Amino acid sequence: MTKTWCGKEKVSDTEYHADREREQKSAVSVQALSEKQQAIVPIAAFTAKGDVDALKSAIAKGLDAGLSINEVKEIEIHLYAYAGFPRALIGLGALMAVVDERKADGITDPVGKQASALAEDQSSLEVGNEVQTELAGRPVSGPLFDFAPDINQLLQSHLFGDLFARDVLDYQSREIATVSALASLEGVESQLKSHVGIAGNVGLTEAQIRELPIVLRVAVGQQEARRSEQAVRAVLPQPNERPAADTPSD
Repeated sequence: MTKTWCGKEKVSDTEYHADREREQKSAVSVQALSEKQQAIVPIAAFTAKGDVDALKSAIAKGLDAGLSINEVKEIEIHLYAYAGFPRALIGLGALMAVVDERKADGITDPVGKQASALAEDQSSLEVGNEVQTELAGRPVSGPLFDFAPDINQLLQSHLFGDLFARDVLDYQSREIATVSALASLEGVESQLKSHVGIAGNVGLTEAQIRELPIVLRVAVGQQEARRSEQAVRAVLPQPNERPAADTPSD
């Protein structure tokens, strides 16, 4: 597929998006998020969207930005809880292909650390209960969990006890990945807002959270940026209006 603008020469989708990315990057400034944190955003988003070609490109850029193979692998493992096993498995396949291609080109990427074993004196459920409370900022309860208590037990034992407790990625990186993935899915706005709040609970600053829509707009698309921007506006207090400059007295 090609695009033609104002009678100009046709360009491929890849060339068009590369040009748009360069234009947008020149118009925005991202300073609060590190290069590695920014690289997580499109990897998570394209995993959730199932766009394999774009995901491969995002993975390559993430490795160039300093993410290890195991960190990218962990993003994919983490996202099966939010985007489903099919997307996560496809994402792992994309990572494997990118690593093989880079090896063939003489690029050796750092493998990175493996996940540490969980403490033997605590069950996954006990660990998960602690992690869930830490992330939410309080013990989690409510009508939904009263109606279906088993789902919270599964969340605690597996999502928080088995996944979040893995130390390959810190909580901040996991929430960057989660917010980016949820912003790329339709119909999950309530969960997106919830995770914007959790992102603040785990130590991401307001400035970092407000930059996520910017990175999504530049690296992924307008729709994803719009969803995340609406969630951020709903959760975070709006910046104070700049006070008028003092008028010097005579």
